Amino acid sequence: MSGTGAGRLGIIGGSGLYNLPGLEILERREITTPFGSPSDRLIIGRLGATDVVFLPRHGATHNLTPSELPYRANIYALKQLGVTHLLTVSAVGSLQEFLPPLTVVIPSQIIDRTVARHRTFFDNGVVAHVGIATPYCDCFNRAVASAADSSGIATVSGGTYLCIEGPQFSTIAESRLFRSWGADIIGMTAIPEARLAREAEMCYSTIAMVTDYDVWHETEGPVTVEMVSTYLRQNAETARNLVQSVATQGLPARECTCGDALCNAIVTARDAITPEIKHRLGVIAERYLGSSAA
Repeated sequence: MSGTGAGRLGIIGGSGLYNLPGLEILERREITTPFGSPSDRLIIGRLGATDVVFLPRHGATHNLTPSELPYRANIYALKQLGVTHLLTVSAVGSLQEFLPPLTVVIPSQIIDRTVARHRTFFDNGVVAHVGIATPYCDCFNRAVASAADSSGIATVSGGTYLCIEGPQFSTIAESRLFRSWGADIIGMTAIPEARLAREAEMCYSTIAMVTDYDVWHETEGPVTVEMVSTYLRQNAETARNLVQSVATQGLPARECTCGDALCNAIVTARDAITPEIKHRLGVIAERYLGSSAA
């Protein structure tokens, strides 16, 4: 992948990644969206030769649970600031023996087991059906893997991220069930992030950092916060190095279909979409619906 792609890189830092050393900060901006306020102020700057917008997913003090995260506000704010490629960092558990703690995974699929989250921008008077067969952008995933390889960071490309509601960890029965489904890693934040990023027509990729074996592993014992925190500290440096490598390499050309995900997806009759709805959707759909100053 070449670094000739135009756009801006959005970075959502997950557990353990609340700042980015080397980021040239140009502005810290507070944004209010039609879907509320994002998790924290957005940091606008440059990392390497790439324009970036950084957002700590759980807030700078980690005060938001996975279910409390303002996912729609986060994605909307990033879209408003011109983000075209969204790279997220997530702490995950492993559901497979061959993915021990400290493994870096670039997943390609998701199983959604959340139950209490807003999963779309399109509701309350407007309907859109966006394709999510490949929730992660193949082109961007390859670029992230290439950046890792060029930096000497070992990664596992592909695999399925199973997203649970949380904030509790799984029961042993659940963990064994998820393994039987063929899932590889388990976390709490990929959904609805991936769904909303697709509706926002962003290329989406995740750096998943394995911190534990979940609870299925008979010799590892139950998952604890202490265990996760220990590996988080070790994973954080790898994550920072990989994010910096992606930014230094530059954004890949948009040879995918992510940038046109909403084309033909909005099924509500245009004359039934009120100015208030257009205003609420704002930057998400103005390319297709126009803008409104409602």
